[in-house]
Amino acid sequence: ALRLAGGRSRCEGRVELEQEGTWGTVCDDGWDIPDADVVCHQLQCGHAVRAHGNAAFGRGHGPILRDEVGCKGHERHLWECPAALEHDCSHKEDAGVVCSEHQEWRLSGGRDGCAGRVEVFFRGTWSTVCNSTWYDLEATVLCRMLGCGDVLQRPSFGHTLPGKMVYLCEDLQPSLAQCRWIFNKSAPCYQSWAAGVICNGTGS
Repeated sequence: ALRLAGGRSRCEGRVELEQEGTWGTVCDDGWDIPDADVVCHQLQCGHAVRAHGNAAFGRGHGPILRDEVGCKGHERHLWECPAALEHDCSHKEDAGVVCSEHQEWRLSGGRDGCAGRVEVFFRGTWSTVCNSTWYDLEATVLCRMLGCGDVLQRPSFGHTLPGKMVYLCEDLQPSLAQCRWIFNKSAPCYQSWAAGVICNGTGS
């Protein structure tokens, strides 16, 4: 079994493997994009956007199960890649990845991190969100996800980023990534503005 821990979605984080019922980590010696690609493909998270070392997603626990991983990038599972099972690492060298299907969000141009235009990082680029289906439910999911309380207003902005995302939530999900979403299809964005939100909390 394989999972990513400590990230903001199931498609980014510290690489963790399960061996004989115990979860462990991978050392960052030799950790690069082809290794990260295999992890992303295996988790159905697209391809690797970044390969991180130095416990970028926090230090793991348990055994360090792989070192000097040398994937070519086409392997179906991380354990098919050549690797050293002996290591001289500590958890401050835990390997991590960011996959293309990972989504993260920010609010830009507002008074703080809890107000502004909604921007989503997805498939390696920042994009805007269409307000054609941006209602109180979607805005509430985002405000809570960002630790910003609840929605006060939903202002509109212009689209100035390359991609466009549409979200449609049926209920109060913990993350917009768990709602229905469509990326870069022109029809739902036709004549729409970029979504914004002003939450009632304040950002750091």
